[in-house]
Amino acid sequence: MPNETSSDSDVPAYPFGPVVALDLHPRYAELRRSEPISWVRMPYGGDAWLITGYPELKQFLADPRFSSFAATAPDTPRVTPLPLRPGNLLTMDQPEHSRIRRVVAKAFTGRQVEKLRPRIGAVVNDLLDQMEAQGPPADLLTHLAEPVPVTMICELFGVPYEERGQFRAYSDVFVATHAHSAEEIDHSRNELERYIIELVDRRRKNPSDDLASMLLEACEVERITEVEMTRTGLGILMAGHETSLSMIANSLYLLLSRPELYAQICRDPALISSAIDEMLRFIPLRSVGSFPRVATEDVKIGDVCIRAGQTVIFQRASADRDERVFDNPEELDLTRTPNPNLGFGHGIHYCLGAPLARLELQLVLDGLLRRFPSLRLATPAEEVPWKPGLIARCPQALYATW
Repeated sequence: MPNETSSDSDVPAYPFGPVVALDLHPRYAELRRSEPISWVRMPYGGDAWLITGYPELKQFLADPRFSSFAATAPDTPRVTPLPLRPGNLLTMDQPEHSRIRRVVAKAFTGRQVEKLRPRIGAVVNDLLDQMEAQGPPADLLTHLAEPVPVTMICELFGVPYEERGQFRAYSDVFVATHAHSAEEIDHSRNELERYIIELVDRRRKNPSDDLASMLLEACEVERITEVEMTRTGLGILMAGHETSLSMIANSLYLLLSRPELYAQICRDPALISSAIDEMLRFIPLRSVGSFPRVATEDVKIGDVCIRAGQTVIFQRASADRDERVFDNPEELDLTRTPNPNLGFGHGIHYCLGAPLARLELQLVLDGLLRRFPSLRLATPAEEVPWKPGLIARCPQALYATW
């Protein structure tokens, strides 16, 4: 906790150590039990509060006195070389957030997403046909985890699938923590925004019923600015493929690295829904803490008074292992219920694409379990390579055999 007698050497450096597969650094558990809101030194911008406990995090996420927009300032303490740019949903506070979210949310309602079930199922089955025809071993990342969410978000957004390389080439740079320089990250953001602008310009000439056309209409009818349109579109496009493919790949790694779990769900496919909830709870999708928010006034969270102007980040996966909420939280229990995990967030920034991400993972698991009940890793779990220096953890390749 910061105080007038604290020295720089008293403040622990964050993150606490290198990212290893899906492991959480043990320091998170220590803090969660003794100091669930603690003062840490960030890689960029100075010091911030780190939340590791569940009750504290849920209170924080629901409190409008913490501003995402204020955290776009260049001197904000953070884990990435550059702060997020203003103008997208992640960096908006109320009422702007609701104004923009209302425009795009109708494409991601449970009812709308359920209409996509046949199409997602067809994409999954086609990919599994190709995988089976090729024969083992197969890289589940390139054969399944990547093409399923990328295909769906391209179709929803109106991006021709053959153009996916125009944003895939920049996406890993966009979400880097230390693998790329600030200049490289800034360039990737500019190129991705340029692509969105070009795509929307095409829709001006040839309107459709996709998300790009929806944003264009909102720009003209709902008084959404071009910057808001571009950055909201980019945020949806990035989250719709980068985050989803990482979650699918991590889930497959987790199940196959513990063969008894894959066998359990094969014996009882009805467990898929609760298994997804448990993997959302257990998998630390982010390699480091969250995007920051800044207190706009003094706020007491738990036993800590966070002063106006101070920055807060959190590690969601730590909160979802809080012994005050979850029994045996370090155990991966595919039958766990209830499971009030925060995997998709909480409050106004609850994940817009949660229904789509859940359905994609459900259909991927269902297809694999039905067609490849003997699926197993082709290499020892500890030899699976991981993408370095990115916000989202993800294997670099995930070879499996059957």
